[in-house]
Amino acid sequence: MATSAATRLLAALAGAAVLVLLGGAAGAVAGHDDDAAAARRTMEEFAGFPASDYRGDGDGGSSSPFYVDSDGLQRQIDELASFSDSPAPSVTRVLYSDKDVQARRYIKGIMNQLGLSIREDAVGNIFGRWEGSEAGLGAVATGSHVDAIPFSGKYDGVVGVLGALEAISMLKRSGFQPKRSLEVIMFTSEEPTRFGISCLGSRLMAGSEELALSLKETVDNQNVSFFYAADSAGYKMHPEELHNVFLKKDDYFAFIELHIEQGPILEKEGIKIGVVTAIAAPASIKVEFEGNGGHAGAVLMPARNDAGLAAAELALAVEKHVLESGSIDTVGTVGILQLHPGAINSIPSKSHVEIDVRDIDEKRRNNVIEKVHQSAIEISKNRGVVLSEFKIINQDPPALSDKSVISAMEFAAKQLNLEYKLMISRAYHDSLFMARISPMGMIFIPCYKGYSHKPEEYASPEDMANGVKVLALTMARLSLQ
Repeated sequence: MATSAATRLLAALAGAAVLVLLGGAAGAVAGHDDDAAAARRTMEEFAGFPASDYRGDGDGGSSSPFYVDSDGLQRQIDELASFSDSPAPSVTRVLYSDKDVQARRYIKGIMNQLGLSIREDAVGNIFGRWEGSEAGLGAVATGSHVDAIPFSGKYDGVVGVLGALEAISMLKRSGFQPKRSLEVIMFTSEEPTRFGISCLGSRLMAGSEELALSLKETVDNQNVSFFYAADSAGYKMHPEELHNVFLKKDDYFAFIELHIEQGPILEKEGIKIGVVTAIAAPASIKVEFEGNGGHAGAVLMPARNDAGLAAAELALAVEKHVLESGSIDTVGTVGILQLHPGAINSIPSKSHVEIDVRDIDEKRRNNVIEKVHQSAIEISKNRGVVLSEFKIINQDPPALSDKSVISAMEFAAKQLNLEYKLMISRAYHDSLFMARISPMGMIFIPCYKGYSHKPEEYASPEDMANGVKVLALTMARLSLQ
């Protein structure tokens, strides 16, 4: 398709057809009948959409090819949430568990209904592809994850998978014909719940040799190996097959992930869409102190070497160093603090701390990590305890959204007359690793009070529909380039 043709198609699709036929995001538009007719003519000429197939009345309802099936999308979200190892309204769906396998089967069923060609790689990343007219070109991909940490909600990641499938369905209903293939990916294990590795599937897709090697020795807290767990879920593989998961940099022309914000900014400011410009650089640290322990009543305070107080002091040091960074984008969390033996009348002889530090500036984040390390050394000396471990588990670089993808997302939001905000993501996402092999972008939608990773997590049908529309239009625009 020539550039001028693509421009005409997208202008029509994004203008009158989207505003009027996609659901009238901004309300009624004067003269929409003429605009809609022009859009149909453009679709007919360049996208193979016969005007006789259109039976809509311009209100964006179910008789129009341009609408989001919000009821259907919510029904799918609710059905997927039923595959859970914890009672509703919470969701627990851990990698390679029976519920995870059921969820995978459910997603593949929807892909099959949409007529997508489906494949799975060695670790269970699932791909549903709509072949474009020039299938040899790099595809435009989207997707997210459906695994869920214990007692979490039903929208995290899921909106980016089921919403992506609805975006494909909407484009198919419209008669749109992609030039570049469009692909929906369900990533394996974005959450680190079972094996302590976040974004396992997308890390491997991005070519992580380090991860491929470490998985040979990886076990969960029940001492079940990664390969045994994968095998029990139907993914039988030899360790060397992990390299088959790696992708080349020209496999995808672009990747866009739709996701709830997992923070309160969009809802608080009344903004419908977040256009993500960068994903913060995360780092995870494991720290262990060893002291002498003893009886809580018999050992006097001056004689104590308390590993628990060493951990508590380090937790406060993390807060201090993060605040001293001078940037609101620097955040630090002590998410795990465990004491041994864990009895009320026993002085802790061992402590285990896990720390999360994030920033969009890698150098600034690493500076905080170094200060935390120095504090751990000083605390161990001052309290007479042993710093038996200070290990950086991962120290990933930040990811910047690609300017061309940002431009396409902004274009879509503008044409839909949806107010949007340029913002960063401080949460981990598979997009962080997809950025290593493809131009990347993310679309955020508001979620109730910014809640996530808890049962109260919620996104309204209207906000999900807005996200699906922006995603569909962004994919269509990039597909024609």
